[in-house]
Amino acid sequence: MLEVKDLEVRFGAVHAVRGVSFAVPEGPFGLGLVGESGSGKTTIGRAVMRLLPVHGGAITFEGTDVHDLGRRALKDYRRAVQVVFQDSDSTLDPRMRVAATLAEPLRAHRVVPKDAVGARIGELLSDVGLEPEHARRYPHSLSGGQRQRVAIARALAVEPRLVVLDEPTSALDVTVQARVLAMIRRLRDERRLAYILISHDLAVVEQLCEQIGVLYLGRLVEMGPTRELLGSPAHPYTIALRSAVPEVGVRERRRRIAIPGEPPDPASPPAGCAFHPRCPAAVDACRTTTPELRPVRSGHLVACHRAEDVMSGRAPIEPVPAAEQTAQR
Repeated sequence: MLEVKDLEVRFGAVHAVRGVSFAVPEGPFGLGLVGESGSGKTTIGRAVMRLLPVHGGAITFEGTDVHDLGRRALKDYRRAVQVVFQDSDSTLDPRMRVAATLAEPLRAHRVVPKDAVGARIGELLSDVGLEPEHARRYPHSLSGGQRQRVAIARALAVEPRLVVLDEPTSALDVTVQARVLAMIRRLRDERRLAYILISHDLAVVEQLCEQIGVLYLGRLVEMGPTRELLGSPAHPYTIALRSAVPEVGVRERRRRIAIPGEPPDPASPPAGCAFHPRCPAAVDACRTTTPELRPVRSGHLVACHRAEDVMSGRAPIEPVPAAEQTAQR
């Protein structure tokens, strides 16, 4: 349905997204994009929504390049592909009641007849676990979880086929987050939705996605089926991210791998593999040659010179000492 091929996005001297490719089939299906802040996750989501210009590659929806769409075709695309941002406070108009917020896309896209708008608003509120009386409220009188449910209801109002979920639960407390995640899972199956879930939390992605793409400094460093990738990661960065996921009821808890330092300056990335200054398994080739994304198993891709050593346990995955890290830089 959606295909991203060799995507490039720049902001001046900063090369924010570098040659990223992936595909999203018809739903129900979830693709998770994970990585540290600055890895390019949100930039990719905004490029898919055509909220940012691209500087290379292509984004196609059902075979048509979305950046070549005319006015009418773009409106159809906006209906088929919706977005839910992280901060509902900044995406809901504080001067509009919930009913007006939900009625706006229904009328703009003529989803239902005018005399059916009220009934449809009631259905949308019910779908996201809100009561009819919430339709009369302003955003400031709702809790954070309720505001995010309204944002999700607004995205679903136009009956999209693909939704970009940009950190939809990161601003919520744990209890509310669990309820919103359960709601997303239910709606995905009921509506046969496909979505791109952007997150730094692998535990959330593990619950909701069939496939995961791991990003570092604008590049995909690993991609594959969720269960296989998290069960046997092939990149040291993915192992570090995976080790940070808390486990409940596990007899032998996974050892936490703390990767030292900060990501390099995206305007001046290091030569070779961008992760090598922080990588506990780096060798000389990592410092000079950029690894290409390649298969290590069926459907499991990784950009690491030592992927096979990492997967077999021959590569030591220990934090790089501070002095050695400085020398590598």
